[in-house]
Amino acid sequence: MHQKKDVLTFILSGGAGQRLYPLTKNRAKPAVSFGGIYRIIDFTLSNCVNSGMMRIYVLTQHKSISLNRHLREAWQIFRSEFGEFLDTVPPQQFIVSRWYAGTADAIFQNIHLLEEERPKYVLILSGDHVYKMDYRVLLDWHISKDADLTIACIDVERSEAPRYGVVEVNDDFRIVGFSEKPRNPKPMPNNPQRCLVSMGVYVFRTETLVRAVIRDAKRDSEHDFGKNIIPDLIAYANVFAFPVRECMPESMHYWRDIGTVDSYYDAQMELLHPSPPFDLFDQSWRIRAHIGQQAPTLISGGKCRIESSLLSPGVVIDDAVVIRSVISHGVQIRCGATVKDSVLLPGVVVGENASLQRTIVDEGVTIPADTVIGVDLERDSKQFFVTKNGVVVVPTGVVAFEQQHVQAMKVQW
Repeated sequence: MHQKKDVLTFILSGGAGQRLYPLTKNRAKPAVSFGGIYRIIDFTLSNCVNSGMMRIYVLTQHKSISLNRHLREAWQIFRSEFGEFLDTVPPQQFIVSRWYAGTADAIFQNIHLLEEERPKYVLILSGDHVYKMDYRVLLDWHISKDADLTIACIDVERSEAPRYGVVEVNDDFRIVGFSEKPRNPKPMPNNPQRCLVSMGVYVFRTETLVRAVIRDAKRDSEHDFGKNIIPDLIAYANVFAFPVRECMPESMHYWRDIGTVDSYYDAQMELLHPSPPFDLFDQSWRIRAHIGQQAPTLISGGKCRIESSLLSPGVVIDDAVVIRSVISHGVQIRCGATVKDSVLLPGVVVGENASLQRTIVDEGVTIPADTVIGVDLERDSKQFFVTKNGVVVVPTGVVAFEQQHVQAMKVQW
């Protein structure tokens, strides 16, 4: 058995989130809103709290002001008198005079924290995934295997595997091969249509981690766990996979790397399914949120139509139509507007008689009256960001809309 003090957690939250641009234009990816009332990092932190992992360092870097503010306002629940803490750690330049140069370098630059805390095990997580996991089960597996490193893994369609680190295992789930984002990923032995991939969730024996990042720091590498540390360790250390689908209840099988705008949009739309793969209402595994003081949701007028949507506190809908959409806190949708298959982030205002379809509207944006977005993608692409799958993103900072958008013919639903 392990105790709380045996485990120290690092949450990697310093990446620029370029693939999620323009939602990361003004904030770090872990601080991007998700599911109406959450920030992406809330899912990882909720996993930690639900798992009893209460000694946490969040390693920050790019555009971290809003992330720091959220952690300060939402996550001051740790009790120092019991040895609990959540601290943010930007690059301190204790060892080298530079920003974090990669995921492994971020740990290397904070070796002094391991020296201070002296944990037996180090849990390394990403702050930009949406998933559920009981890390205690992962840690017990790691200890039972006498592993130096354990990687949480999940199987995906082979066509999706090139986006991830692909793992090869033997019958005991010892990892015998690892390829980061391979063009031709090797399938699972018992299922040629699926591959086992890394979830970016690691448990290290502390001594193994320290030696590995020091060795990597002396080399000319990308200082990345997937590209450098893991392939190197496989050759001489006990490295095991933790198969989530075999070791966790079905409610814990959900995991999404929302690295692109399309995957971010798809994950939000999944929340609206009659039986969603990620159940936000699961009282046995609560996701903590903090949205400040908000009024109740107000739906006014006799012509409102709302179908299969998430409505957050502080939302005001005035004689409007909302279909299959995620409406974040503090959003206003005014008379005659139509919002369909869309995601509105906090503080958005949709003007009278405006129409939005397959559109993500970033925080605080006001959509002028009579505007149409998401119908004519060629026209939209001249002013907004349009994804490969045809999702329009209206980013924060849009000051004026082209007249042709305002005057465009409205679509009848």
